[in-house]
Amino acid sequence: MKAHLFLTEKRKIPVGDHNIRLLILRPLAQSKTPVPGVLWVHGGGYQSGSAKDIFATRALSLVVKFGAVLVAPDYRLSKKHPYPAALHDCWAALLYLKKHAEELGVRSDQIMVGGESAGGGMATALCMLARDTGAVNIAFQMPLYPMLDDRDTPSNADNHAPNWDSRRNRKAWKRYLRDAYGTDLVPVYAAPARCRDYRGLPPCYTYVGDIEPFYSETVDYVRHLNEAGVRAEVDVYPGWFHAYDIFFPTKKIVREAIAHFDEHVKYAMEHDFAPQSED
Repeated sequence: MKAHLFLTEKRKIPVGDHNIRLLILRPLAQSKTPVPGVLWVHGGGYQSGSAKDIFATRALSLVVKFGAVLVAPDYRLSKKHPYPAALHDCWAALLYLKKHAEELGVRSDQIMVGGESAGGGMATALCMLARDTGAVNIAFQMPLYPMLDDRDTPSNADNHAPNWDSRRNRKAWKRYLRDAYGTDLVPVYAAPARCRDYRGLPPCYTYVGDIEPFYSETVDYVRHLNEAGVRAEVDVYPGWFHAYDIFFPTKKIVREAIAHFDEHVKYAMEHDFAPQSED
């Protein structure tokens, strides 16, 4: 697999009455033909983190190994801005990627989304919003151990695993949803596990640890996609707590997981296309 050096660029784009920053990564050597474009959303429970966190995640490999162009938004965080602020910001970033695809050297029929944890949850929410509005056609999704369900599940109801547990999870959801938390008023674009129709969503690959809070909702998400006729696969890794791959990137099992992730990315970049409606 050819390695690509990369360039970084920062831009500001308007979202309503404010601006957000985008971190853009692209290969140093410009391809003669357009390449896949990926919107990658950082994690942090919607309450912390920034776009630069992508340098410690699978996002960077999409540029370095596969030559994709990657856009990462610095969306507003729930400490000051609860739902739907982050959704509006990430949606604006996705629309920006579509609108500026030619300038960025991106194939408009290979716009992909991904993220880890809350970023994975946002990636799935964007897929649902894109499907429901028809504004963007997404070719592939990579929501790694995504934060999808604000309700108790078998794996998040009483979880005491390292790094992210039930207490931290409930606190993050309460901060993100505010008064809607614990009610039936939570929309699918805030907690995608509340979705009842998974038809028409993009193909998906993800992985998750079996002792972390998001295990049940991740496995359920892939099952729902499969039942709706969407190609989707999840790899489950025994003993992995939340973000295990980021904490221990050199462990053999993590390197194997990364290699498997790369296989799915390679397949998607060779087979998954979603032309935009105006093309």
